[in-house]
Amino acid sequence: MSEQELPPWLREQLSRLQQLQQNLQAIMMQKQQVELEIVEIDRALEELKKMEGDNNSVYKGAGPLLIKTKKEDVLKELEEKKELSNTRVTVLGKQETRVKDNLKEVENKINTMIRQMQSGAAGGGGVGGPGLGTPGGGQGSGLPGGGNFATRPQGQ
Repeated sequence: MSEQELPPWLREQLSRLQQLQQNLQAIMMQKQQVELEIVEIDRALEELKKMEGDNNSVYKGAGPLLIKTKKEDVLKELEEKKELSNTRVTVLGKQETRVKDNLKEVENKINTMIRQMQSGAAGGGGVGGPGLGTPGGGQGSGLPGGGNFATRPQGQ
């Protein structure tokens, strides 16, 4: 069964599933970038705290320039940036959890729809018929996006 032959309600759920998968991937990438930023901030803080003596000035990058700044100001700025980044990681983690829950819900709906279509097909070749599972009736959905959906073999 081609994608065009799928019922509209199933196509809609598959589209929603793909959109959720893309959202999850974007959230996970953002979270990873912020976590890397935190690691860089930690390294900079560690180096600044190692500095001893009367050297109260450091140079900080501002675009293509290096600006002489007080060490305490840079420490404070980095601590604030780290706190903000930690908050961002927490928010992204909550978004990630919410999207994963939505993904499971949509996957369950799709699995239910496929089982209903297959049970209708087993009863007399109705909606869903051959082509939804893999040839030979193995696992897989034959659906766009690779489908992590377990299906029953045809005729069961």
